[in-house]
Amino acid sequence: MPDKSRYALGYVLLIILLFALLAVSTVTGSVSLGELLSQKDQYTAEQIIKGIRLPRLIAAALLGGALSVSGFLLQTFFNNPIAGPFVLGISSGAKLTVALSMIFFLGRGIKISSAGLIFAAFAGSMLCMGLILLISGRVRSMSLLIICGVMIGYICSAITDFAVTFADDSNIVNLHNWSMGSFSGTGWGDVRTMALVVPAAVICAFLLSKPMGAYQLGETYAANMGVNVRRFRITLILLSGLLSACVTAFAGPISFVGVAAPHLIKSLFKTARPIVIIPACFLGGAVFCLFCDLIARTLLAPTELSISSVTAVFGAPIVIWLMLKRRKGAAK
Repeated sequence: MPDKSRYALGYVLLIILLFALLAVSTVTGSVSLGELLSQKDQYTAEQIIKGIRLPRLIAAALLGGALSVSGFLLQTFFNNPIAGPFVLGISSGAKLTVALSMIFFLGRGIKISSAGLIFAAFAGSMLCMGLILLISGRVRSMSLLIICGVMIGYICSAITDFAVTFADDSNIVNLHNWSMGSFSGTGWGDVRTMALVVPAAVICAFLLSKPMGAYQLGETYAANMGVNVRRFRITLILLSGLLSACVTAFAGPISFVGVAAPHLIKSLFKTARPIVIIPACFLGGAVFCLFCDLIARTLLAPTELSISSVTAVFGAPIVIWLMLKRRKGAAK
């Protein structure tokens, strides 16, 4: 099949899946729309759809796309398909700084803004990214770097749990729900902030498609093509950190989407060209998170699962398969 035809079919499939999941998720939940309409309770149905489900679904799509693009940027930066915000501990670093900020401000009766949460998460992301870059300068094995990232994530999570233990009782419930990863409780104000940050960062990443394609062929090749490699790498780090920080600030740490979604998209399109993959990664991440959120809301309704638990069930096997595939390739 010609490449253009494959790309067109891939995009059509992702768009169909996206709108299908949006439609199904809108009318599905702990209380079905059919039950509400059968009781002629149109006002309650309208409030559930417009006030609860729609902002949640839009948030899941935006943040899922952001996490997927962030993972693709990190995979390009490290030239490793296993790299991702959660695997490298970047999401856990963002989780730590957001949790500390929430404890500090909420304990004093101060409501922290969405921008404040994003800034706190971005600071934590950059802190962990800095540690990863320092470690990468000392170790050559990518597997060891991944293990170090996982250990950094565990350390950040342990500190977060320690801080939550000594938080005020009124803050613990909010922190616990947020730290497990969830799109619930998202309002239209949060969606507006996401709609400002996420598309802008994704567009900036897309505009870097040409130098990114050169960078995928090696730093020397990119430099010969006129790419300022140092500035380019810094930009990748900042964009990836901003996208993952936005996700963590609003939905908490969400596991494995940043690794699984880009890999599935590259397998679907049979290419790693950034100009094709970045928009597709955004759509694929949105589809992946909407699907997992639907399962989290409906599988054990009215009890809701954490989104991170569901994404781990589907994403972790893909990560294991990637590691085995990479090990097999290295053995050859």
